[in-house]
Amino acid sequence: QVQLVESGGGLVQAGGSLRLSCAASGIIFSINDMGWYRQAVGKQRELVASITSGGSTKYAESVKGRFTISRDNAKNTVSLQMNSLKPEDTAVYYCNARTVGGPVWGKGTLVTVSS
Repeated sequence: QVQLVESGGGLVQAGGSLRLSCAASGIIFSINDMGWYRQAVGKQRELVASITSGGSTKYAESVKGRFTISRDNAKNTVSLQMNSLKPEDTAVYYCNARTVGGPVWGKGTLVTVSS
């Protein structure tokens, strides 16, 4: 089993920055890709960014150039640096890990961007 715990959400003004972190524990060797998803009120959960164990990254078009995902395999963490935040980035952000046993989700952390 893998457990994921997110931290770093909060309230920020438009144009500001936040950094989200996710710590993984449990059967770490079973983790392949890791990523961040978000779900705004009334919308479906969507992929924000993902990173493979080798460091290859993928981003949603809406966050390219503003968000950066990184991973520390030694510390079993994945982070999301969010810059130039917009009100439309407001959502609950979830850490995700693809494991040999299937996907694992954190409980989420709320990011609110005020205009």
